[in-house]
Amino acid sequence: MYALLILDMQVGLVHGPEKPWRSEALVGTLKRLMSNAHEAGAPIFLARHIGPAGSPIESGSPLTELVQELALQGDEVIFEKTRPNAFAQTHLAAQLRERGCEGVVITGMKTQYCVDSTTRAARDSGFDAVLIADGHTCPDTPTLKAEAVIAHHNATLAGPFCRLVQARDWAF
Repeated sequence: MYALLILDMQVGLVHGPEKPWRSEALVGTLKRLMSNAHEAGAPIFLARHIGPAGSPIESGSPLTELVQELALQGDEVIFEKTRPNAFAQTHLAAQLRERGCEGVVITGMKTQYCVDSTTRAARDSGFDAVLIADGHTCPDTPTLKAEAVIAHHNATLAGPFCRLVQARDWAF
């Protein structure tokens, strides 16, 4: 079984001042993946990135709330993380194993930080990693457009770190 993992689809990142590339399309893709996971009985995990006390993304900040557009059903597992790698200092690996998951389908934000770190760590944690090629995003950076960042990470991660799959081609 594979679990769906959605990283950091938080108000402060999705609706913040640095607009992510194609965020509306991403939300639609994530909602379809969530629907497919629900239908198949696959678990859904959503990570919220939390910063230190006093930061704009400290625990309890409205900026860390998951975006309402995802229309959660209430049976998803929501957890907090403080590192880019969703496996670091969390119970994610143990919770995946408890549910009999051999793999994790990785989506969300930001491509060059949490998506990259979590994808690399998934295999090191003993899971088959699947990165949804059109299931993650980021804003433009000072040196690269978001589209180039995403394409670069898809090309770099595919093979050694994960299987790269288009959302329309994935089935739970």
